[in-house]
Amino acid sequence: MDIFLDTACRTEIKKLMGTGLISGVTTNPSLLAKEKAPPVETLRALCELNVGPISIEVTEEDAQGMIAQAETFISFSQDVVIKVPLTKEGLKACYALRERDIQVNVTLCFSAVQALLAAKAGASYISPFVGRVDDTGGSGEDLLREIRAIYDMYGYDTLILAASLRHPMHVLQACRAGADVVTLPPHVFEQLYSHPLTDKGIELFQKDWSTLSSTFIPTPLHTQS
Repeated sequence: MDIFLDTACRTEIKKLMGTGLISGVTTNPSLLAKEKAPPVETLRALCELNVGPISIEVTEEDAQGMIAQAETFISFSQDVVIKVPLTKEGLKACYALRERDIQVNVTLCFSAVQALLAAKAGASYISPFVGRVDDTGGSGEDLLREIRAIYDMYGYDTLILAASLRHPMHVLQACRAGADVVTLPPHVFEQLYSHPLTDKGIELFQKDWSTLSSTFIPTPLHTQS
């Protein structure tokens, strides 16, 4: 399973790329707005990081407008994945873009039937919003399982990109449900390798090593004359 970062912050991405665990990035207009810079400038800078697939979301509402916007975005890098909403116009744009072999991430998915339509339109990725489904009393994990079952049954190669993940348990749920990719805010990624028992174990080992180091006297090396 691949791990993407859900952010438009170049500094955070560069820092976490150093772990060797990050395979791509997803962005959206809300994340770009947080950067307080012209969006095109931010997106070009992100593409220069060569972090892998980078999803850039269109903002036009009709298919032709989305396609025109996509043509601008794909000029930034060969790694750009065009992100379209799961609407009728978005699926039309998805189909047209995939006919040109342009990678497409269909976002704002909240039902397995929507995911089926996206796969039929040729989507490269489908982005179910796990956290938001949970917010409405549903089960984001069940949604992922339903999509996985449908895709496996009919042989669709659309990758399931679990989005709206807010804590490590959501990541575990995505793993159990068979998601291909998870996209995480940097702070959630940082939480994945954090555990109080790990911290306690390191503290104990360091304490014991300090004690050992203070009492151990190396035997001098003898040299022959």
